[in-house]
Amino acid sequence: MILSGFRIDRGLACAMAMMAAAMLAPRASAQEPPVHDNPIRSFVLVDQLEYAFRKDANAIRFNGLSWIGGDYNRLWINTEGSKATNQSVEDTDVQLLYGRLIAPFWDVQGGVRYFRPRANAPSRGSAVIGITGLSPYRFEVQAASFISTKGEVSGRVELEYELYMTQRLVAQPRFETNVAIQRAPELGIGRGFNDAELGIRLRYEIKREFAPYVGVSWTSRFGETADFARARGDTVRTLGFVVGVRMWR
Repeated sequence: MILSGFRIDRGLACAMAMMAAAMLAPRASAQEPPVHDNPIRSFVLVDQLEYAFRKDANAIRFNGLSWIGGDYNRLWINTEGSKATNQSVEDTDVQLLYGRLIAPFWDVQGGVRYFRPRANAPSRGSAVIGITGLSPYRFEVQAASFISTKGEVSGRVELEYELYMTQRLVAQPRFETNVAIQRAPELGIGRGFNDAELGIRLRYEIKREFAPYVGVSWTSRFGETADFARARGDTVRTLGFVVGVRMWR
């Protein structure tokens, strides 16, 4: 009986020691300093690389962005442009931006911009301040204001939405508009709303990183900007069928 009681007491003591160790272990680990992990990453997206069939002139168009940095601070490069058949590159827009995360999925951006609306038009350098992110209902938003070296103030808003019809088939509606505070006749830009683009592209993701697409795109100029286009003999409104590819890495 004495031996049996000794065994019970020794077993109870071992169990209590194990419980005490388990209770102390989390406290010890909780006192360890946190690990700050913010690796440098990069991302490249070619959102549009397409050929547009239009009534006035067929054209190649590109629109992409890239960034490098961590979770809070990033260096961005945005670029877009188009090239009509037998013409030089136009609508050239290149932006170099610093971005700072201010809320989940939202970055405020600031930097510089190079813009040239037509091959035979002068170029403009501008300061840029904007915001980009994912709004409620998953609309991708890009909004920016520009102040050129000539003191001209303008702005742009872009909206995109991705509608997954299947795991690989995705419809992507897109809207863009530009507005200017001052006239810039040498650039063909008037005061007020300059233009708008509305389109939809249907892509098939062969891989998540590679997806060919087809779609339609409608563009229109307004107000003084439309008057400048007519004076040059350019089309004010166009409706085109597009074929292209979307890639990211």
